[in-house]
Amino acid sequence: MTTQGPGLHTHVLDTLGLEIAAGEHRPGQVLRTDELAQRFDVSRTVVREVVRVLESMHLVESRRRVGVTVRPTEAWNVYDPQVIRWRLAGADRPRQLRSLTVLRSAIEPVAAGLAARNATPEQCAALTECALGMVATSRGQQLEGYLEHDIAFHRIVLNASGNEMFARLGDVVAEVLAGRTHHQVMFEDPDPAAVTLHVRLAEAVREGDAVAAEELTKEIAVGALHELDVLAP
Repeated sequence: MTTQGPGLHTHVLDTLGLEIAAGEHRPGQVLRTDELAQRFDVSRTVVREVVRVLESMHLVESRRRVGVTVRPTEAWNVYDPQVIRWRLAGADRPRQLRSLTVLRSAIEPVAAGLAARNATPEQCAALTECALGMVATSRGQQLEGYLEHDIAFHRIVLNASGNEMFARLGDVVAEVLAGRTHHQVMFEDPDPAAVTLHVRLAEAVREGDAVAAEELTKEIAVGALHELDVLAP
């Protein structure tokens, strides 16, 4: 009996997304709607809905009389948080993490400098609170708690920059940070030097010191790349 439901839709989407991201379906390969429906024991309607989502990410394209064709990696929306999550779950994780961390190292220092100029008192207070939360969860293998504060910290910096393009990268950075934690590309406890740099960055933003904010963020990025050299060479 064919089953339905949002949970099943998510299952089919995640399974196909992970498979495409891992290269199990090669570019140019045609996926047949009826075969997918049979494989997952779902209706063609569910398959079509999943395909529409994958099309929106540019992972596949659907053409009448041809079917659903897997697109080359160069066509993918590599900034889509779900695509990032799928790619980080695969064997290509080290290269993907490095690519995303290099992107962060190019963007976040500039955003931090702007944040030092543009952050509101409320954003400064929130940034300090997140930094203190990172300190409080940086010992005792509290990585999930640390991750929550770390993600919030970097979102605030990007938002406080006042640049809407930087702000939209918040989800990308969140997926990178979450991927490092959930795939054990982190030490059991965060690097104390990195924690201290975040505290100092919050202070620089609060004090309006754009030069210091930018330099501290560069140091955070260098440290993150060094961690990858050790944990995901």
